[in-house]
Amino acid sequence: MKPIKLFSGFMTVGFWTLASRILGFLREILIAAYIGPGPVFDAFVAAFRLPNMFRRFLAEGAFNAAFVPMLSKKVEDDSGAVEFAQDAFNLLSAAVLALVAFAMIFMPAMIWFTSGIDPADGRFDTTVGFGRIVFPYILCMSLAALFSGVLNATGRFSAAAAASALLNVVAIPAMIAGAVLGGTVIDWLVWSIPLAGLAQLVLVWVSAEQAGFKLRPGLPRLTKDMRRMVRVALPAALAMGVTQVNLVVGQRVAQDIENALSWLFIADRLYQLPLGVVGIAIGIVLLPDLSRRLRADDDAGAQNALSRAGEFSLLLTLPSMVAFVAIPLPLISVLYERGATDANDVAAIALAVAIYGVGLPAFVLQKVLQPLYFAREDTKSPFRFALVGMVVNAGLAFGLKPYAGWIAPAIAASAAGWAIVLLLWWGTRRMGDVAQFDTRFYSRSWRILVASLVMGAVVWLAYQQFSWLFYLPTWRYLSLLALIALGALSYFVATHVLGAMKLSEMKQSLRRGRS
Repeated sequence: MKPIKLFSGFMTVGFWTLASRILGFLREILIAAYIGPGPVFDAFVAAFRLPNMFRRFLAEGAFNAAFVPMLSKKVEDDSGAVEFAQDAFNLLSAAVLALVAFAMIFMPAMIWFTSGIDPADGRFDTTVGFGRIVFPYILCMSLAALFSGVLNATGRFSAAAAASALLNVVAIPAMIAGAVLGGTVIDWLVWSIPLAGLAQLVLVWVSAEQAGFKLRPGLPRLTKDMRRMVRVALPAALAMGVTQVNLVVGQRVAQDIENALSWLFIADRLYQLPLGVVGIAIGIVLLPDLSRRLRADDDAGAQNALSRAGEFSLLLTLPSMVAFVAIPLPLISVLYERGATDANDVAAIALAVAIYGVGLPAFVLQKVLQPLYFAREDTKSPFRFALVGMVVNAGLAFGLKPYAGWIAPAIAASAAGWAIVLLLWWGTRRMGDVAQFDTRFYSRSWRILVASLVMGAVVWLAYQQFSWLFYLPTWRYLSLLALIALGALSYFVATHVLGAMKLSEMKQSLRRGRS
């Protein structure tokens, strides 16, 4: 067996995801400045959420759970991996083309169902128009997910991870061009999305060919492997469908409150930074590695991979959670308070960031635990757990709205995230020791939490002392950078003093390319 190098894989995917998220920040900053919270922004959020919803439903849900483990095992056994990938490509292409055709015809109904915007609302027609432009993005992204799965299964992570940055690489210049040329910035942004999807698809398609997977469009065939993949994929797709129902619930709860969709969208983008860098990196790298280790009966290696992935996730997400709770206001103010986004918007977004932050470790730990099921081609258990999460989310979102107002969807999302993690962890008991975290993980976890709390106290006290600097145009950016640097330094010192992270182990991991 040729094991995937976990640490280098985490770092590669994490680096490119971080680059994408930083560019995403710049994109959101430009959106907030050029467009700002309001009806047009709400229409864009509702329209853009449609292809993203189906991307998670098809690409990140069904395909990640079914295609990658099966392909990884065929790569490990050298048993017809290219033929399997070709059949999957043909089947996915036909399915998504049918979906795009359906969406173009029934876009008004889809917008009404997913967003809850009334057809008599002035935002409705704008949202439908935007939706018809951006929805074909799902075709490019679904096929790009397949090629990314091919690359990940063979241990090649760079191109697939880099492709995620292309949406922002295309969208940012488009908005700037629209502003400079005196056009309508939102139109430039909307049309840049399908163009970016095409660029992402080309990048990973060419990279997969260089890896020996030369795939071409053809008629779909329901072979034995394809039928098996569909059987495995369907519960995963349903599980992701439940997750998307949670998003729809959140939209419906908040859509009748002015600017609420915009506030929640911007807050979501901020907490998605650590979630994307850590959670996506772990999910992408851990799944093919676990699949191949289980195929090779390497139980010790599989447990070590799981435990180090969990440790790595907490090392980065717990301090992020504490920072979001301790200092959300300076983060949002410096990043977004300009142009059409005022102080009232900043206060609302900061509240949502703090609440989403509480759920951040849960969202990442889901990415650590789900591969234990997917590697065994068990997608039914995560589906059942997702159903429980849906009930928790809907109950809290609707139940808390009379008391918490527009922030209820954020509270519900974080609570549902933790409920799903507990169920995933409880469900691993029947898998034996190979699916349990080792002693080192538990020993390090509490130390990481204490170090994070120390960091949170340091940055909170520093902000209380020097908060006036964040309102001076000349100093606000430097002040935020100094606050982040202080937090990073205090966390680094605390983790070493408490034994949560050892420099010698980091050096060893960097040398060997694995943890």
